[in-house]
Amino acid sequence: MKKYHRLTGFIILIVCSIILSSCTATSTLSPEQSIDNIMSDYNSPYVPGASVLVMKNDTIIFKKAYGSANLEESRAVTTATNFRLASITKEFTAMCILILQEQGKLSFDDKLVTFFPDLPLYGKDITARNLLNHTSGLVDYEDFVPASQTYQVLDRDCLELLKKTDTLYFSPGTTYQYSNTGYAFLALIVEKVSGKRFADFLKENIFDKVGMPTSVAFENGLSTVSNRAYGHSLNNGTWIQTDQSNTSAVLGDGGIYSNVEEMAMWISTLWNYKLISPQTQQLAWSDATLNDGTPIDYGMGWHIETYSGIRHPHHGGSTRGFRNHILVFPEQKILVIVLTNRNQGDPIVQAHAIADLYLNEK
Repeated sequence: MKKYHRLTGFIILIVCSIILSSCTATSTLSPEQSIDNIMSDYNSPYVPGASVLVMKNDTIIFKKAYGSANLEESRAVTTATNFRLASITKEFTAMCILILQEQGKLSFDDKLVTFFPDLPLYGKDITARNLLNHTSGLVDYEDFVPASQTYQVLDRDCLELLKKTDTLYFSPGTTYQYSNTGYAFLALIVEKVSGKRFADFLKENIFDKVGMPTSVAFENGLSTVSNRAYGHSLNNGTWIQTDQSNTSAVLGDGGIYSNVEEMAMWISTLWNYKLISPQTQQLAWSDATLNDGTPIDYGMGWHIETYSGIRHPHHGGSTRGFRNHILVFPEQKILVIVLTNRNQGDPIVQAHAIADLYLNEK
């Protein structure tokens, strides 16, 4: 019996030594090696890839690409590869409205009928602010688009589709419900107020000023995407290209392509308040409230979360063939962005794991 205890103790000692050795090895990994481990599922030329960037204090401290941008061409991802941002686009659409508001060309409290007089009666109660923070109650335009439809819906089509209903999900300002329709409407408001096409307004007022020369609100036949990543999905164990759907041409809710390097320029511009005033930018990065004062986890174009004890803006983007996430910690001046061209995975998990490597640095 005593011999058994001694043997058991010896085995426990061996196991503990192995665990301690493993922990020591893990703790000695550099941040770069740790990120490679976090992104290991993307690190093969035979799978759809990813592009990752970390910036601190306006300096890019890590950037790396993994996997393939287009499996059909065997073309690798680089950090200059442009991915479809999907709903990360919404921060740009919101910024267009914020710019126009600061120019005095519209108010957050302007009603939808101000811009679209022929809307059903619900248009008299919904404000631009409701659209920005997803409290409009507008019905999802995708509910009117059958899966069998082969032609693509445009932003202006969303407006026409919503004229077919006189109902809302809820009274404006009483509930939060994420709305792609609202951001398609915001793109149309930008056009109405500025007199410019949405893609042109974006280019002139954001991309050109920030220094994002290859970023584009993509319109088939009107613009091109350089260094383009194509979306993929896993089908019976094989990756196939699944790059566009019949709603992929709606710009305001998800139509921008960009890369991690130019996105770093974007975020540097934001937290240094080079486009709009600090007060307006902080409004975009703060919890909005419902009519009764209840706060919601969304500002203007940005989700708001508490992570590692820090309240900060972030946003995901998920569409056919792409999944992305961006984390911004303005007070710490830390940015983490993960762009991927596959229909699988949840990049917020990787983004949080990468952020952990830098948030607690001494």
